Amino acid sequence: MAKEQLHVLNALDVAKTQWYHFTAIVIAGMGFFTDAYDLFCISLVTKLLGRIYYHVPGAAKPGTLPPNVAAAVNGVAFCGTLAGQLFFGWLGDKMGRKRVYGMTLMLMVIASIASGLSFGDKPKAVMATLCFFRFWLGFGIGGDYPLSATIMSEYANKKTRGAFIAAVFAMQGFGILAGGMVAIIVSAAFKAGYPAPAYEDNALASTVPEADYVWRIIVMFGAIPAALTYYWRMKMPETARYTALVAKNAKQAANDMSKVLQVELEAEQEKVGKFSQERGNDFGLLSKQFFQRHGLHLLGTTSTWFLLDIAFYSQNLFQKDIFSAIGWIPPAKTMNALEEVFRIARAQTLIALCSTVPGYWFTVALIDKIGRFTIQLMGFFFMTVFMFALAIPYTHWTHRDNRIGFVIMYSLTFFFANFGPNATTFVVPAEIFPARLRSTCHGISAAAGKAGAIVGAFGFLYAAQSTDPSKTDAGYPPGIGVKNSLIVLGCVNGLGILFTFLVPEAKGKSLEEISKENDEDNETATEMRLQGANENRTVPV
Repeated sequence: MAKEQLHVLNALDVAKTQWYHFTAIVIAGMGFFTDAYDLFCISLVTKLLGRIYYHVPGAAKPGTLPPNVAAAVNGVAFCGTLAGQLFFGWLGDKMGRKRVYGMTLMLMVIASIASGLSFGDKPKAVMATLCFFRFWLGFGIGGDYPLSATIMSEYANKKTRGAFIAAVFAMQGFGILAGGMVAIIVSAAFKAGYPAPAYEDNALASTVPEADYVWRIIVMFGAIPAALTYYWRMKMPETARYTALVAKNAKQAANDMSKVLQVELEAEQEKVGKFSQERGNDFGLLSKQFFQRHGLHLLGTTSTWFLLDIAFYSQNLFQKDIFSAIGWIPPAKTMNALEEVFRIARAQTLIALCSTVPGYWFTVALIDKIGRFTIQLMGFFFMTVFMFALAIPYTHWTHRDNRIGFVIMYSLTFFFANFGPNATTFVVPAEIFPARLRSTCHGISAAAGKAGAIVGAFGFLYAAQSTDPSKTDAGYPPGIGVKNSLIVLGCVNGLGILFTFLVPEAKGKSLEEISKENDEDNETATEMRLQGANENRTVPV
């Protein structure tokens, strides 16, 4: 049995698409811009760091980061993100979305700038500083996941809510492109200003001293767009759903949304008070009632995000094969340090432009037409198909004549990740849980995803090593090989298809309808029906 909806929430649900919707997308999306920028540019920076700080005199190849250092530099941000998702997700439900929102952005700005600074010039000091500030950068980015998704879902109308939340997430695409473009511009400028020979011609001179500025500029640049949106984040009012349903302040909710929607809205404090006194809508995260209503939903959102990110973040295993296959990146010894940064940035930007970015916007365009469930199921299905198509005839793809086919298959895999579960796993947890637990549940789901990212980025980095010890990368033990790793990833995507069936469809419904906040408690409804039946029963004489 449904309760009567609050007027202010109904006004948001049926509002036409307005300028404030697009403003909210940009303001919320800047966190994801910084997130993608940081994760993207660090893969360019690590090659340069290896040349600068781990040069071995007389070595045939340029210096590279030792496996444990590379894992720390890349992985510490994931650990910070996971912790931030859990902490700020919980805090967003306790203190309010807006109050916490500014904290995460400021943390990201400060940590981005600090990541480009060093306490000392020795390799250990530089890496320790970088890892320390990248953890806190990840912590801030982690907070942006549940807060941005929740804020956008609570501001949006029910007709285009999926597209708006997906558009916030799609800002990652612009972050990826910005990371590549900044690296291309900075490396090209320094390469023109400080010419250097290739490593094989003069190993020491191939890395000019000024190259140390290049990685710092690239890393710190990500703070600029985030800092520019801080003022606008502070001007955003608290969401009406948090103010009315969690803080129980209907008057403030009506005032805030009157300014946003530019219409007069009635404050219904008595109705809010009535809702808060009724049983059935006050259960906590660890309660029996939560697990009865939403336990399978939470299992569905956490498991699918976990499985998706294992596959999604394993993509770095195959990029070196792809780039060398196309001829975009020649052997490292034939280039100087800045030329290598330029070439890798150009190659990664083109791959992102062709496969990653279009997938995001296909989701934005179609999510409210064909639904979250269909897109997620289709995405996992095609990722499974293409992973097995790469894995089973893997030897065929390694022949030079067939490498272009490998590139196409690889691009399609990640096109369907973005036009699929990479977007929907972000959207759905912001829609299907009650307002007072929405940010927390999204944070838990996102943290499960980052745990999958750690498995994908590092577990498979070791697993994909050759079974022949003589063919492994320097410092790595033998693994199960790329072919077997791809088969395992195909099975992981197959599991994603199964767990998708635990996630409900939210297309076209209000948040209260999906989360059943507008339904009377089952026990209360049963009692009312019994009482009515007793009153109407006629006793035979």
